Amino acid sequence: MIALSLARIAEIVGGTLHDAQDPDAVVAGSVEFDSRKIGSGDLFLALPGARADGHDHAPAAIAAGAVAVLAARPVGVPAIVVPPLAVDPEQASGAMALEHDADGSGAAVLAALAKLTRAVVDDLRARTGLTVVGVTGSSGKTSTKDLLAAVLRPLGPVVAPPGSFNNELGHPWTALRADEETRSLVLELSARGIGHIAALAQVAPPRIGVVLNVGTAHLGEFGSREAIAQTKGELVEALPPAADGGVAVLNADDSLVAAMASRTQARVVTVGQAAGADVRAVDVVLDDEARARFVLVCAAGRVDVTLAVHGEHQVGNALAAAAVALECGLGLDDIAAALGGAAAASARRMDVRTRADGVTVINDSYNANPDSMRAGLKALVSMARSADRLRRSWAVLGEMGELGEESVIEHDAIGRFAVRLDVTRFVVVGGGRPCRAMYQGAVQEGSWGDEALHVPDARAAIELLDAELEPGDLVLVKASQSIGLWTVAEHLLGDTTEVGN
Repeated sequence: MIALSLARIAEIVGGTLHDAQDPDAVVAGSVEFDSRKIGSGDLFLALPGARADGHDHAPAAIAAGAVAVLAARPVGVPAIVVPPLAVDPEQASGAMALEHDADGSGAAVLAALAKLTRAVVDDLRARTGLTVVGVTGSSGKTSTKDLLAAVLRPLGPVVAPPGSFNNELGHPWTALRADEETRSLVLELSARGIGHIAALAQVAPPRIGVVLNVGTAHLGEFGSREAIAQTKGELVEALPPAADGGVAVLNADDSLVAAMASRTQARVVTVGQAAGADVRAVDVVLDDEARARFVLVCAAGRVDVTLAVHGEHQVGNALAAAAVALECGLGLDDIAAALGGAAAASARRMDVRTRADGVTVINDSYNANPDSMRAGLKALVSMARSADRLRRSWAVLGEMGELGEESVIEHDAIGRFAVRLDVTRFVVVGGGRPCRAMYQGAVQEGSWGDEALHVPDARAAIELLDAELEPGDLVLVKASQSIGLWTVAEHLLGDTTEVGN
């Protein structure tokens, strides 16, 4: 973060200094909400949590080197105190509240954090020309964010979120990592309801916005794909006009995304495999590990691209990253080189590793929705069939969350899809109606014998795999984050260390 005095921060957020003997003391480090990660010169955010209130950890944060605490009440150590703020998370304004925030203290600190972030980003844009890029979509945000960071890095230092820091806390936390040296700030924007993306876009206003797709992730919260499209389109509505440099990068292969062109004053750049896309891919082929090669075609010319990330779905993500890089002034050869060198940078997302015995594990267990499930299954089967010999493919899948009334239908469809792809072994992990529907979908589609199996939990899946995996097998592990199915992938790889977010 740029260096700011306590007095200046208090002025920005509308807070009052308490127990701060030196108003000119400078926060020159980062902003942290975990007292265990505090370093010298940091600002600590006192937020309520499931098991503890950050206000109770304020003294420890100061002892660890924090200059002050951003809090909703005095804490007996140097603090900038803002009054509690009641927030209705259902309001269309898009205000997003913490789950554990009975007294409104968390809402107050988040609102103050948003004000601080906006002031810092505005200052950097004015002084250094910082480019802010926002990315949203039902799936692929994190992979695209990682590719964007890779292709923009040749232009100078890039700040991007680790993993999926894309909500009302992670979004400003990431933005405040930017300083005077930062040339590009890449941000994910997620939503749990209409208005949320609009609110995040006000925290760190993007000049370039990317909308990847409109799928069925969070369908239970939104109710329909049209409502999801309405929310995703809030990003392009927030962009500046074309005359002020605003650029909307839209997926031409998704009709709901392409239709967002009418909702923005920014200049529209389309990407995809459609013939009319401004930045498009032709002659797409996959190698033995489902890594795509294609020719990128645009007004600036043509260039061969070979991706290091896995899955055909990464072609669209790479095109979006390339379109942004072109808008920022990077040449085609540099873009191709950056995309070719960009490996998966976020944990548990299409992380492909091979054991000494030749078993390959595709750890895509961070999250799941119907679109990403299909993409993962296609990548699995492509890898199994592309080698010199046909490899056995295992799909170890758990529940997809937040699908609402469509949950049973969507899980049934994934089971049927796996059978149509001819996955060798289909293992559904977990109880509950959605998992039963996924298993029954596979059975009714035509799975026979023990081709499709239903086990109660991750431990049972591990026991099955340990007993039956053969050298050379391929295993995809995927489910929503709350299921915790990464324990299966990490067991198979001999890695029991908790990684990622």
